[in-house]
Amino acid sequence: MFKIKTYNKISKSGLEVFDDKYTIGDEVENADGAIVRSAALHDTEFPETLKAIARAGAGTNNIPIDRCSEQGIVVFNTPGANANAVKELVIAGLLISSRRVISGIEWAKTLKGEGDAVAKLVEKGKGAFTGPEIKGKSLGVIGLGAIGVMVANAANHLGMKVYGYDPYLSVKSAWNLNHNAVYINDINEIYAKCDYITIHVPLTDSTKNLINAETIAKMKDGVRILNYSRAGLVNSADIKTALESGKVAAYVTDFPTEEVLDVDGVIAIPHLGASTPESEDNCASMAAKELIDYIENGNIVNSVNLPEVTMPRSGEHRICVIHKNIPNMITAIAGIFADDGVNIENMLNKSRGDYAYTMLDTGAANTENVAKEIAAIDGVIKVRVI
Repeated sequence: MFKIKTYNKISKSGLEVFDDKYTIGDEVENADGAIVRSAALHDTEFPETLKAIARAGAGTNNIPIDRCSEQGIVVFNTPGANANAVKELVIAGLLISSRRVISGIEWAKTLKGEGDAVAKLVEKGKGAFTGPEIKGKSLGVIGLGAIGVMVANAANHLGMKVYGYDPYLSVKSAWNLNHNAVYINDINEIYAKCDYITIHVPLTDSTKNLINAETIAKMKDGVRILNYSRAGLVNSADIKTALESGKVAAYVTDFPTEEVLDVDGVIAIPHLGASTPESEDNCASMAAKELIDYIENGNIVNSVNLPEVTMPRSGEHRICVIHKNIPNMITAIAGIFADDGVNIENMLNKSRGDYAYTMLDTGAANTENVAKEIAAIDGVIKVRVI
């Protein structure tokens, strides 16, 4: 039996992916795995039994990644599972940033009580809410992951000229990107050419305050900026100044902060990007499948802190080793197998930054002794036998 701890209310259909080998709930102790949505885990003490945490969503800012890596806990996310939901809201953001629909609706409410005069008042006042069409305008997409590519393709179908920037563009994303999109190697070209700019990158030390006074100065006058990724990607003080001067016509954000609330030109959405039942189901199902494959087979897919490693089973036992990415580690591990007279039927090793992961299949019976000896190697973080 395996135990899965839930830190938020997780989609029922997602949890149904687990079979009767699993006990699931928010009261579970000494869990083998965990599923979390938005709950902050930075102050959470994890049991030694915990093997993996799956984030039902893309962002993992609520998880202590470094500490998990040090403890040999694999952290998964679910890239693409909520991509369509976010894409739809981005398209809505493009439209409402242009057409002033929200302010028009609010103004229309003030006409209550005017009786038969409402129709004439509407015709008289609607001019205050005019705005440009998005067809024929240029859109810059910063970050071409699952969401960015879907946004780029949808915007292209709506008649926009799309420019995309991503220095880490994957082969999969490149294949999925509409051939009419123009791939840009220099982000400054996005700033210079685009009427609309949408940001789809993770918040890291290198992307914090990506949009600031300096980068805004390089943009077109009247640019409209959309941020459905993280608040910290846009400098709040600088965007307020740009809105006041008219340099930026509108700022749409799905991550409101105190500084931008009730600022003219800001459209603050309460983090609704992935708030659809379909998205929650998709994310939970993907998270569950990732945990199951890792717990039962040792395979790692969509991890944010360890390399992607998958290997078909070819032996009765599988030994999984999380270790530091340092010289001679493979030699030391293989040497223990040789010293104990245990044959390695299949092996795969990959690294990611400071950490690496090695899977070894064997048909030998005394794998527990081998695992104990491997665990004693300097630099080995966690060993388990499946």
